[in-house]
Amino acid sequence: MKLIAGVDIGNSTTEVCIGSVEENGSLRFLSGASRMTTGTKGTLPNVLGIKAALEEAMDRIRMPLSSLSLIRLNEAAPVIGDTAMETITETIITESSMIGHNPSTPAGAGEAVGELIFLENIWKGKPGVPYIVAVESKFSYEEAAARLNQRIPELDICGLILQADEAVLVENRLSREIPIVDEVRHIRKIPEGKRAAIEVALPGTSIRMLSNPYGIATLLELTPEETRMVTPIAKSLIGKRSAVVIKTPNGNVRENVLPAGEITFNGEKNVTISIDRGADEIMDALYSAGEIRDIEGEPRTNVGNMLTRIRTGMADVSGASGADVRITDILAVDTLAPVEVSGSLAGETCMEKAVGIAAMVKTQQLPMRQIAERLSHDLHVETMVAGVEAVMASLGALTTPGTQLPIAILDMGGGSTDAALLLPDGTVRTTHQAGAGELVSMLIQTELGLESRVTAEQIKKYPMGKVESLFHMRLENGAMRFFEESIDPRYFGHVVLLAPGEMLRIEEDIPMERILEVRRDAKQKVFVRNAIRALTHVAPDHDLRKIPNVVLVGGSAEDFEIPEMLMQALAEYRIVCGRGNIRGTEGPRNAVATGLVMSYLGSRR
Repeated sequence: MKLIAGVDIGNSTTEVCIGSVEENGSLRFLSGASRMTTGTKGTLPNVLGIKAALEEAMDRIRMPLSSLSLIRLNEAAPVIGDTAMETITETIITESSMIGHNPSTPAGAGEAVGELIFLENIWKGKPGVPYIVAVESKFSYEEAAARLNQRIPELDICGLILQADEAVLVENRLSREIPIVDEVRHIRKIPEGKRAAIEVALPGTSIRMLSNPYGIATLLELTPEETRMVTPIAKSLIGKRSAVVIKTPNGNVRENVLPAGEITFNGEKNVTISIDRGADEIMDALYSAGEIRDIEGEPRTNVGNMLTRIRTGMADVSGASGADVRITDILAVDTLAPVEVSGSLAGETCMEKAVGIAAMVKTQQLPMRQIAERLSHDLHVETMVAGVEAVMASLGALTTPGTQLPIAILDMGGGSTDAALLLPDGTVRTTHQAGAGELVSMLIQTELGLESRVTAEQIKKYPMGKVESLFHMRLENGAMRFFEESIDPRYFGHVVLLAPGEMLRIEEDIPMERILEVRRDAKQKVFVRNAIRALTHVAPDHDLRKIPNVVLVGGSAEDFEIPEMLMQALAEYRIVCGRGNIRGTEGPRNAVATGLVMSYLGSRR
């Protein structure tokens, strides 16, 4: 009896399958295990995760690692995701500032234009001059209201800017109703004596004048040239509940534009296209270039800097020189990215068009051989690189009950989407393409402006609900869920993710409908588009209608909505599509590792 271990190194997880080859040549599967991948896929740091997964799998059958006869590794190609921004304008405002955020408690409503003055200097105010008063948090709301009420009869106080979260408390104590913006962290940056416009929208609506460059021009009496300069400010204020714009002294607003740049596909023919053209045209250019040798970005541009960063990062982790690192595939998707506006007072951002890119990186060296040599040395077990991921995944998928040849598989992991088609005559067609779960997480994090990638991963994985009382929540599909016991009060009013056995609160104040829209859109852009791209590549004559059935494997096949999205997308081609169930027990996981063990019998023959 020989114990064979198949090891699948993925971008996110490393999976192991242990099989026993009997004297009569029969194969019996014994156990499996999964651990987080350590380091970048296809590099030496993977060894730690491989050892941990092997030890867990062998512990389940109560045998030491030394009992293994052979370890078979997949040929792992790393895929690195990054974002190339399209035509970002950085607006730098000196000596003056702009506020445009969504404080939870602005007060009052309407517009006001006046000269900025701090509360402590209000005694310097002159009758007949409209003022917008800035109040630091060192003043309590009672003291601020008292001082303002004392001056309101003699001064034209038309608006307030507060540092603390106290707009409603101050408004309730004022003798006159005026628009108030609060939660301005860097209030001391406000230039006293300058002209400013303030606007607070009614509940449920957004500002109208200050999100329109001509509205700003109207309130602040700007020239046509000044109006052109404030356009980026107006754009950043779209959809806000409240805003302040301060007239820039001496017109010293400058724009620094880093071009998005061009990308060149070096293939059967060389094709160059600007990132400004958007994801659809970029992908069309990729197809027209034929089989890709390398992909390059224009120097000193956004996309050039991004691809250079990917190359140098891969060279660092693999030990290869930069010239030996090639980018052989990309997936481009259109997205929006929040860009911070320099000179702002509350961390305001402006949504700019961007192109999200997943890039597949390969080196001329063979890092997998280095991993095999290190495992052989450390474990004293023969280790070899034994198979292409897509082919091995196809073999593993055949252990799903109800499958037969011909069979196509989609292996959707963290960084790449693999497809393979196995025909009854033994013909195998495979493709290995950039873009999968990690790109989806990046798009979710970018478009929602999340600080944590972990939160983006959780949004990708779990359905949502909003806790609307202590005894019920509204689910993302509109249904109501009621509870016999009260929900923890800290979840009240928040969007929560429904993870197995627990609720995860989303700290950012983002409507559930917006999160749902971004999540589904990101999955459609990446998984559905990449699945059709990969299957078209392996289909006979590139005709999807010639593929009878597709088995979904890999971590992303466990997602609660991706398989349904793919089933709907492939239904028009009359393709039977569903999640795999590897070895009848593992679900869509462990296909490559299982295929590596199965392929040992073929290699013996």
